[in-house]
Amino acid sequence: MTLTDISSAQAPLQMPRSPDLPHYARVLSIAGSDSGGGAGIQADLKTFSALGCYGMTAITAITAQNTQGVRAIHGIPVDTLRTQIDAVLEDIGADAVKIGMLHDPEVVRVVVKAIARHRLQQVVLDPVMVATSGDRLMALETVNVLVQELFPLTTIITPNLDEAALLLGRSIDGADALDDAATALLALGAPAVLLKGGHLPGDTVVDVLALADGGRLRLQSPRIATHNGHGTGCTLSSAIAAHLALRLPLPQAVEQARAYILGAIAAGAHVHTGHGHGPLNHGYAPVVQRVLQGGGD
Repeated sequence: MTLTDISSAQAPLQMPRSPDLPHYARVLSIAGSDSGGGAGIQADLKTFSALGCYGMTAITAITAQNTQGVRAIHGIPVDTLRTQIDAVLEDIGADAVKIGMLHDPEVVRVVVKAIARHRLQQVVLDPVMVATSGDRLMALETVNVLVQELFPLTTIITPNLDEAALLLGRSIDGADALDDAATALLALGAPAVLLKGGHLPGDTVVDVLALADGGRLRLQSPRIATHNGHGTGCTLSSAIAAHLALRLPLPQAVEQARAYILGAIAAGAHVHTGHGHGPLNHGYAPVVQRVLQGGGD
């Protein structure tokens, strides 16, 4: 039985519901699946749960991968992607959306139309364009559609240095160049940019948050020594979306998301998972940690 057959064969179940009842902070991840569990929608769902949100997914692609690399990728048909998004949003809704890798122009346009159709307001885009190995994951045509049609609909984009270099057509050499690069990225149409400087050498990690209204925030922290960094970009962007769903203003959402990922990296820094680049400890929950340390209510 096809998806269409299932949809047409069953009448939707309608349950009475009072508008006064509380609901979870709801976050939808539109991204690929990582069978190894360290990145993609698996990392997103773990992050949403750790931060007290209800997570949902619309899967763009299925990957066969582990800590050592990607073995295969299978794109989900665009009609199925569209139906996933509509099914979730028409019933449950979303207070924020995190978007990961979108592998071709048609997929990007499905997401663009869904944002407009459902009037989504809090949209975090992690523009996954370059693999850790340095290989490009997105053709130039797809990059152009992403920039022209999706960037203006986002709340914030979160490129790393390789992705920023691809978008700008130039390298970013050193922490002193981050501010100018962030300004150039804003000119591409996104209302806010978190440019991640984690790939720069040195004992300090510097990120720059740039807002279209001129606001600027420079975030610095000591580098954590670890081989377990798989999924950091997915996790940070999903943590920002979670905090936006929890109604934090964007600068505070970014600060709190960054604090969460630093805690998750530290908590998993010396844990052995697989034989390659392992994942963070997504189970690190800031609220739980404060209670255990005597700082909770």
